[in-house]
Amino acid sequence: MSEVTITPTLQTARLILRPLAMSDAPAIQRHFNNWNIIQHLAQVVPWPYPENGAVTFVERELERVAAGEEIYNWMLVLRRGDGEAIGNIRFRPRIDDAKGNRGFWLAERFWNQGLMSEAVSAVNDFAFRTLGIERFHACNAATNMASRRVKQKTGAEFVEYIELAHHSGQTLAERWRMTRENWLRRNP
Repeated sequence: MSEVTITPTLQTARLILRPLAMSDAPAIQRHFNNWNIIQHLAQVVPWPYPENGAVTFVERELERVAAGEEIYNWMLVLRRGDGEAIGNIRFRPRIDDAKGNRGFWLAERFWNQGLMSEAVSAVNDFAFRTLGIERFHACNAATNMASRRVKQKTGAEFVEYIELAHHSGQTLAERWRMTRENWLRRNP
């Protein structure tokens, strides 16, 4: 049996990124069940989001990790908040998938505050400095300007357009590459 991946707690100026737990299901259900978030995601995410969608997601992710898959799942929590998760970053560093290695979402009321760029930077630092990953990819719907901005602000390089069906009907996605060399040059 493979070793179980332990998602470490990471901290930024405004956030705590802690491991996904079953107790996060109510917050995920409340914040993620939002067309403004889901419209930009691949159709693998169910819509309408089922009443048990968050529980199913958390159970599936925890089972995959227990079975030996290398998946890091961070829940984003405000340092000066009530402890409720407001977003998620999922990272699979060594998988070769056209859709990429990293995905994220943030509760709508926290958009446009730089929180996701801050969280992604912490994950990038973990990937390149702690895990020693050389490169990974991330994708977004071509119409998802906010996701594109996060990638640009955190040093990703645009690679290509790929076909990927999203709930909004968008089928064009941008594929971005993050490299250890570029990250360490930007963040000595």
